[in-house]
Amino acid sequence: MTIDITMMNMADYDDMIALWQATEGVDVGESDAPEKVSAYLERNPTTCFVARDNSVLIGTLQCGYDGRRGYLNHMAVADSHRRLGIGKALESKAMEALTELGVTKCILFVYESNVNGMAFWRKLGWRCGDELGVKVMTRRQ
Repeated sequence: MTIDITMMNMADYDDMIALWQATEGVDVGESDAPEKVSAYLERNPTTCFVARDNSVLIGTLQCGYDGRRGYLNHMAVADSHRRLGIGKALESKAMEALTELGVTKCILFVYESNVNGMAFWRKLGWRCGDELGVKVMTRRQ
């Protein structure tokens, strides 16, 4: 098995969508339409990554940046490749990319019902908002 981690690009789109749809805890919605993902990658050209085993896409992590903070979303690793350090490697690449941009704080979003995802992020040293007294509020336009 040869795992390569490279920057995400639109050529990866069909494989990414398939992986996201197959991954429990990853919500695929209208913001994941091709034009939306393309715009996201244009704004964040050096912070989004995919992992491949030979030519097969087996992991993704989108990482955005607003000028102050980083934001992680759509972390997914194929069931067949979990517990091999791929998720940790993707997180490490994204955090290195943010550090190069001068970003020192990063936020990620995990559904409370995603018990495995919560355990994974905690294992990497992330703290949950409820532990910090923080609540995330959202609004759709």
